Amino acid sequence: MPDPTSAPAPAPDPAPVTILVDADACPVKEEIYRVAERFGAEVRVVSNSPFRVPVSARVQRVVVSDGFDAADDWIAEHATPRSVVITADILLAERCLKAGARVLKHDGREFDAASIGSAVATRAIMEDLRAGMDGVGGGPPPFSKADRSNFLQALDRVLVQLRRS
Repeated sequence: MPDPTSAPAPAPDPAPVTILVDADACPVKEEIYRVAERFGAEVRVVSNSPFRVPVSARVQRVVVSDGFDAADDWIAEHATPRSVVITADILLAERCLKAGARVLKHDGREFDAASIGSAVATRAIMEDLRAGMDGVGGGPPPFSKADRSNFLQALDRVLVQLRRS
């Protein structure tokens, strides 16, 4: 029986937050490294081909096979409630949300349970429209300074929230 006069044991430190980066087309990698260092977060930079990452005990490059969706599969398998996933891929975002992770787009918008359903539906509609229009392309608007600033604010906010939980 425990001694009733002794102080309770301190709560264990929560696991560190891990930032999982869908890196092949990520325009905010340098910002992620800086913010992660400030918060003591781990970073996993996941891609199909190797590229330079900072020399840091906190940053790890993960190169997966060239298989279709191999990077997405790795990220989804490693996403937890202590993860922040950085991706513009709506289907990957949906998978990571199901694992309890927080998910941010490169422009700082957060995918969440309330928004992911409509994002998936819109993606499907746009895919159907593009399939029926020969030669019609497009894509997202150019990445702006405002997008970068919004991303930094959102990542900071999410990491503060995870630190408190």
